[in-house]
Amino acid sequence: MSDVRFTDTNAADDSAGRAFGMEGNLYLILVIALMGALGLAGLLGFFIHTGWIFACVAGGVPFTGVAIWVVGLKHNKPAGYDRDRVEVWLGRGDFSRNPSDQEGLA
Repeated sequence: MSDVRFTDTNAADDSAGRAFGMEGNLYLILVIALMGALGLAGLLGFFIHTGWIFACVAGGVPFTGVAIWVVGLKHNKPAGYDRDRVEVWLGRGDFSRNPSDQEGLA
């Protein structure tokens, strides 16, 4: 029994951590998108003198898209889920070992 060697492997330590309820650094993407949306709205409102409603909507559209991507396709999902889901939506999501079943390889 003395020949058995025990080592600490930390095999379960794969987490990138959590901040503000988001896995890893996903919150940074949302913060950067929010700052960009505020900057775009400010640019449109102060310097280009568009209406504030238009400026807020124009700034909110990119932020909403990023938020939907982060929360819907990245948060609490496995790695690569967003790319796989987009491939399925584009119609190329079925992989087969048979080359004649794959698109473009037959």
